[in-house]
Amino acid sequence: MKNKIKSFGYAVSVMAMTVPALVLAQISDKPGNDANLPTGKIDAIVQNLMKWLLGLLGFIAIIGFAIAGILYLTAAGDEDRQKTAKRAMLYCIIGVIVALGGWVIWSAVKSALGGGATVSY
Repeated sequence: MKNKIKSFGYAVSVMAMTVPALVLAQISDKPGNDANLPTGKIDAIVQNLMKWLLGLLGFIAIIGFAIAGILYLTAAGDEDRQKTAKRAMLYCIIGVIVALGGWVIWSAVKSALGGGATVSY
């Protein structure tokens, strides 16, 4: 009986927390943009997203490379740990190259389809 009361209390709590969020989703302060969606061009939105993701990937790659370097330094002659650290360094470098390759492909496709001679960064 106590478990039923406890689960009923959890259900009521969850409903009390989520119902106001559903009601507030209908309020808009801006006329003409009721859904608060981006109003820019799709290529600008994708380009900004890719810039943000490349920055995040660069940050993660630096952390991964530093961790791999620490693993290599603490290997103390153990060949298996050295191989693991070298592999981790290699994967960090390959990840950055793949991400930059994606940026190059996006820029090439944008310039080919857009008819522009220059690529903006």
